Amino acid sequence: TDAGMTGDYDSVIGMDKEEPLSRFTTGVPSGRYEPASGSATLSGVAVETDDKTGLAVKIAPVRLGGQLEKAVPAFWL
Repeated sequence: TDAGMTGDYDSVIGMDKEEPLSRFTTGVPSGRYEPASGSATLSGVAVETDDKTGLAVKIAPVRLGGQLEKAVPAFWL
């Protein structure tokens, strides 16, 4: 599942935002997508599951690097 993103925070899915925004607003491709070069950020969730039931017992945000406040689940420590 898609529960997060890794890439430049100031980007469009990790790509320099100019070309994707241009394609979206005009409907016309004008160039190639280029990887963004800003500060990388990893965002997602950590889930601890019950071994017997397979159900989630804990879920917490994960954010590392970049511009967002760091979040590390206590159950990782």
